[in-house]
Amino acid sequence: MAKLYFYYSAMNAGKTTTLLQSAHNYRERGMRTAILTPHLDDRAGAGVVASRIGLRAEGVAFERDQDLEALIRADIAAHGALHCVLVDESQFLSRAQVWQLSEVVDALRIPVLCYGLRTDFRGELFEGSQYLLAWADELSEIKTICHSGKKATMNVRVDAAGRAVLDGPQVEIGGNDRYISVSRKEYKKVMRGEGTIEPLQQPLPLSN
Repeated sequence: MAKLYFYYSAMNAGKTTTLLQSAHNYRERGMRTAILTPHLDDRAGAGVVASRIGLRAEGVAFERDQDLEALIRADIAAHGALHCVLVDESQFLSRAQVWQLSEVVDALRIPVLCYGLRTDFRGELFEGSQYLLAWADELSEIKTICHSGKKATMNVRVDAAGRAVLDGPQVEIGGNDRYISVSRKEYKKVMRGEGTIEPLQQPLPLSN
């Protein structure tokens, strides 16, 4: 039975690597997938999904106001049966797009796997994450580690000097140079100006 999945984490937990591995597993079995990625995240090029360890794949870049159910229906009409839809950086989905992806699951009976952040640098839910948490059939956390050794659940935005940024727009695309994942305890200290940001040495995912 097809389901809507949401795999969430803090920054640098290997979400995109996991997505690309899932896509590879489907293709290895002769099954066709569609990889969707928001157009605003073009760090690797528009429509390209790339992980920090060097894996990459071509995807379809979508705009925030685009109908994703219609996009998938058009893909099937042009290329035939589709066995899975994978969405990178799904925190940037709109409420309407999460609903459209639920229609891909319910009406077209195609599983949809969404990978993204749960919260922003202020500790607040992204719109896409909010509705995926509300409507997904299955939720799964991809874990990573804070520099303190505890599980990282929060994201800190840093400036060019490595100082924590306390305000600004919710969406600002960046990688290790702009964001560091920390535990909630460390996040509180940083937000109060009591903690320091340790240099990032690629956090390793924790096993479930």
